Amino acid sequence: MTIAIALIALGSLTLLLAVMLIVANKKLYVYEDPRIDQVEDMLPHANCGACGYPGCRPFAEALVTGKALPGKCTVSSDEGRMKIANFLGVALGAEEKIVARLACGGGVNVAITRAKYQGIQSCQAASLVSGGGKGCFWGCLGIGDCEAVCDFDAITMNEFGLPVVDVAKCTACGDCVEVCPKDLFSLQPISHRLWVNCKNLEMGDDILEECQVACTACGKCAMDAPGNLISMINNLPVVDYSKNHNTQAPIQRCPTGAIVWLDDKKGIVKGPEAKKIVRKGQRMEGFS
Repeated sequence: MTIAIALIALGSLTLLLAVMLIVANKKLYVYEDPRIDQVEDMLPHANCGACGYPGCRPFAEALVTGKALPGKCTVSSDEGRMKIANFLGVALGAEEKIVARLACGGGVNVAITRAKYQGIQSCQAASLVSGGGKGCFWGCLGIGDCEAVCDFDAITMNEFGLPVVDVAKCTACGDCVEVCPKDLFSLQPISHRLWVNCKNLEMGDDILEECQVACTACGKCAMDAPGNLISMINNLPVVDYSKNHNTQAPIQRCPTGAIVWLDDKKGIVKGPEAKKIVRKGQRMEGFS
């Protein structure tokens, strides 16, 4: 009898819990549009955040609910974005591609290395030891933390120890911005082609002893820039990108090539008065 009562009690409790779960499932059920899964499958699954959302899934939800347009995914191909737009029956939309830009042209052939760093092969670690050994305090250390942290193979180190960004592969994830101990990377719209390729804050030609392509704060670029496009702030030219910046006038008289024009085909373009760099080897001083 005792066993029978226990079985009945257990069965009743099980039935009660089952009924409660069924009711809760019906009451608390949240409908999810099945198109979200389909749209997510059409996205590149980079989860880079370039669209402004933390991943492809949240972005797919925003697309389906009409909070975003497919063009906001700058990582996907034109065909991929159009496929999503056609599937959802919405406008494609447009979003300018954002890429990582490096504000340093001081490779080992033009910038003096005054001390040889030995230790953990990391820019962050090297920067803690007398600034990493480079003569220019603001210059790239060239060990390649940015290359290592980039999950999209968009950064490679060139022969002079400077990172080169492949804008076609760059997703503007920002990892290189965060990892650089010298704060040399920033995320910029690809239309920002007039570029200050230096972060030196010292004024005068003395800095050229440390780096041949450093900005000397001569101010010629600011004088030549139309419409107050460039201002000198802390001895460094600053471009006001809210104004018309589609001009190469400011680079023409730069004596060091510290301000440049970024061309899709030609790469970094310097003005005619910039000193020509022919040295291929490393500039070293203070040790053998």
